[in-house]
Amino acid sequence: MFNKILIANRGEIALRIIRTCKEMGIKTVAVYSTADAESLHVRFADEAVCIGSPRPVDSYLNVQRIMAAVEITNSDAVHPGYGFLAENADFASICAQYGIKFIGPTADMIRKMGDKITAKNTMKKAGVPVIPGSDGLIKDLKKGLEIAQKISYPVILKATAGGGGKGMRIVYRPEDFEDQWAKARQESKAAFGNDGMYVEKYIEEPRHIEFQVIGDQFGRVAHLSERDCSIQRRHQKLVEESPSPFMTPRLRKKMGEAAVKAGKAIKYEGVGTVEFLVDKNQDFYFMEMNTRIQVEHPVTEEVIDYDLIKEQIKVAAGIAISGKNYIPKLHAIECRINAEDPYRNFAPHPGLVTAFHAANGHGVRVDTHVYSGYRVPPYYDSMIAKLICKAQTREEAIAKMKRALDEFIIEGINTTIPFHQQLMEDERFKKGDFDTSFMNSFILKK
Repeated sequence: MFNKILIANRGEIALRIIRTCKEMGIKTVAVYSTADAESLHVRFADEAVCIGSPRPVDSYLNVQRIMAAVEITNSDAVHPGYGFLAENADFASICAQYGIKFIGPTADMIRKMGDKITAKNTMKKAGVPVIPGSDGLIKDLKKGLEIAQKISYPVILKATAGGGGKGMRIVYRPEDFEDQWAKARQESKAAFGNDGMYVEKYIEEPRHIEFQVIGDQFGRVAHLSERDCSIQRRHQKLVEESPSPFMTPRLRKKMGEAAVKAGKAIKYEGVGTVEFLVDKNQDFYFMEMNTRIQVEHPVTEEVIDYDLIKEQIKVAAGIAISGKNYIPKLHAIECRINAEDPYRNFAPHPGLVTAFHAANGHGVRVDTHVYSGYRVPPYYDSMIAKLICKAQTREEAIAKMKRALDEFIIEGINTTIPFHQQLMEDERFKKGDFDTSFMNSFILKK
C-alpha cells in the first residue's frame, strides 16, 4: 500500500480523497494555487504545496510543478481526481517514467478511450453497440455530406478531442451541414487545439445512462450498476440518480454486460464509466468512456455501500477486485449545487459566502469544500457542493431531497438551489418522464 499520495486537484474531490486516505492510514499532500490557499483540502491534508497562480495552466495543469511537488514531498502516488489532468495520458506516462503510481488507468488506456474515433472502433471490435456514423475522421466537407446522407438526418457533428459539449453541432437538414461543420471545427480548434471531426446519427429523445465499472491489474472487470444523467443543460449534467427510472432488469443485464465487455477490451485498470445513449425503444449505443472517477460517483456509493475512492486506491496498489457485479439496493439522487444564478441563464456567480449551513439528517450526504467566509474563486468550475439523498424508493428519495434543499443555506452568492427545488416539484421529473432534451422545455419560475 502507498505511504503518501499527492492529490493533483482541488475543492471537494481533493477533500473527498483526503478523507478516504486518512481512513486507510495513508499520508496526503495537497497542491494549491494562490487562489485556493484558504481551501479546506489545504487545511486537512498532512502537507500542502503551493504550485502557482490562479490560472489552471500555471497551477493545476502545470505538470512540471506538480511533479516537483511529488519529489519534494517524497510522495509515491498521485491521485488526479476528475478534470484537470485526470485523463491526460502524457501526465500518466510521466508519472510511470519516474516510478510514481498514477491512480487510474495507464497512459495507453487513456489514449485508447480519449480519442473518440479509436474508442468507437475498439468498442465495435468488442461487440459493444455503437452509434452509426463515420469510421474515422471526416477528411473534408464533401465526405461528411456523403456520410450524413447515408445514415440519414438528423446527424451530430462531434470533435474527436471534444468534451463538455464543445465542438458538437446537431444538423437536421443537408442545407445546414456546411455552416454547422465550420462552426464545430472552429470551436473545437479554439478549445482543444484540434479540429478533427466525425459524424454520427443523432439519437432523438435519448436517455443518458452510464455504467460504473472497475477493473484490476489481473484482467478482472465488473460493473457497479447504472446512473441516469439525462437531466443536463448544454451537455453538462445537473442531476444524477441510481437506479434509472427507465431501467428494467433485462436492459440492466444487457447494458451491464456491454460495459464489462468495454472494460475488458482494453484490460481496464481502475474505476471508470462507460456512457451510453438509450433510445425510447431501449436500444442503447456506446457514447464514450471516462477513464477517471466521476463527479457523480457518490450516487453509486450510496446505493451499493461501496467506497469507490478506496477501491480505486486498492486497485492501483495491486489488490484484486472480487469481480462481482452489483445491483442497486436503494435509490439515490445527486443535485449539483453550483455558484450560478439560475434566473440569469445560469451565469457564474463567484464571491464571498457569508453564511453556510449544510443539509443534514438520515440519508443525506453533502460533499463540499465550502464554509462560511469562503470566497468562491472565478477561475475554476462553478460547482461548490453535491447534495446526495438516498432512500428505499425513488419517491422517498425525492421527498428527502426536497426537505434537504429547503434546509441547505448558502448566502452571499447565488446558487442553483432554487432550480433544484423546482425540479423536484416538476410532475414529469417525478414520473421519471424525461430525456436529455428535458431542460429545453423546463421553465424556471421566479
